[in-house]
Amino acid sequence: MTSYAEYVEQIAKLQSLAEAARKNEISGAIQKIKDLMQQYGITVDDLSSGTRKKAAKIKGKVAAQFKNPETGETWSGRGRAPRWLDGKDRDAYSIKG
Repeated sequence: MTSYAEYVEQIAKLQSLAEAARKNEISGAIQKIKDLMQQYGITVDDLSSGTRKKAAKIKGKVAAQFKNPETGETWSGRGRAPRWLDGKDRDAYSIKG
């Protein structure tokens, strides 16, 4: 039966073999990439331009559309209407200027 120490030794050997194989293959991979870039006229800037994230839109406050003259509360007209406006004519509370 194989011991833990033997497995660790085998892992270390395999990792060094894998790293050596990686180093041998990298030069070929880089050359293939360079050839393709030259063939299609691709630049490094072209590669990075597709990975940029769009800037998040900054949401500003929406101007108030309605105002309760008794309390001074306002409502933008978005979302659920406030209770002080329930059953009342919205035009009477409009802030349109």
